[in-house]
Amino acid sequence: MNKNAKIYVAGHGGMVGSALIRKLQAEGYQQIVVRTSNELDLTNQAAVADFFAHEKPDYVFLAAAKVGGIHANNTYRAEFIYQNLMIESNVIHSAYLNKVTKLLFLGSSCIYPKLAPQPLKEEYLLTGLLEPTNEPYAIAKIAGIKLCEAYRSQYGCNFISVMPTNLYGTNDHYDLNNSHVLPALLRKFHTAKIENSPAVEIWGSGTPKREFLHVDDLTDACFYLMQQYNEAELVNIGTGVDIAIKDLALLIKDIVGYTGKLKFDTSKPDGTPRKLMDVSKLHALGWQHKISLADGIRGVYDGVKYYQFVECAI
Repeated sequence: MNKNAKIYVAGHGGMVGSALIRKLQAEGYQQIVVRTSNELDLTNQAAVADFFAHEKPDYVFLAAAKVGGIHANNTYRAEFIYQNLMIESNVIHSAYLNKVTKLLFLGSSCIYPKLAPQPLKEEYLLTGLLEPTNEPYAIAKIAGIKLCEAYRSQYGCNFISVMPTNLYGTNDHYDLNNSHVLPALLRKFHTAKIENSPAVEIWGSGTPKREFLHVDDLTDACFYLMQQYNEAELVNIGTGVDIAIKDLALLIKDIVGYTGKLKFDTSKPDGTPRKLMDVSKLHALGWQHKISLADGIRGVYDGVKYYQFVECAI
């Protein structure tokens, strides 16, 4: 990307979008276009069309999405599928109409079948049933991938798709009902520590395994792929290493300095038993993650522990 290129980051207020802004600015890009959700409703086709026609961005990072953890995905099923379908359809179609040079679409590892072989290879997409609790969100993200493929096939658009694993980092959500497992655990252990609670309740059995990637590593990979990758096939972005939820809880407990017990609520859903990304394709393209899980969590906690966790939510 030329340093004078105009770059639109859709979803700049979120964890991924804000990290993309930091990365682009650090790399010397100054023509970065953003709009808040109040300024531009990405589910509104006419508003998105007017925005693209006026701004004419050269590159687009499509990081805007409605996201959440198991509880949010399972409770707001209609909102998750509708809003994500509308956002990606409107942005991708307008990018085509306005001759955007390149677009990068951010999906999610939940697109893969619930019981797919591990680790998850890109070719496992659409080979089995999805995890029921986040099926609407997953279907929307799969549609985004297929939109990019279809516009490439029919119109020659250089639209690429990347599938991040579970993310954490600066500007994460810490709402206990709607956040993902890692930030939720951080808040729980921090609260338990300052309130001297005897135990911390953790949803599920603690046996499912998850992979976690720091958002700064993700945006470094996205920037790299925007420069280097121009193929139709999606690319997994992750570490290639996973951890059991129980072990993650013990790691966070140690980092926070909490001395109480763990209490697992097995009446709550576990979700997919394991979700580890095969990142051999990404490694072959020349990129690997740099931030270890322990160092990443420690850095995140150091950044928020002196504030009300609820105020850190975006």
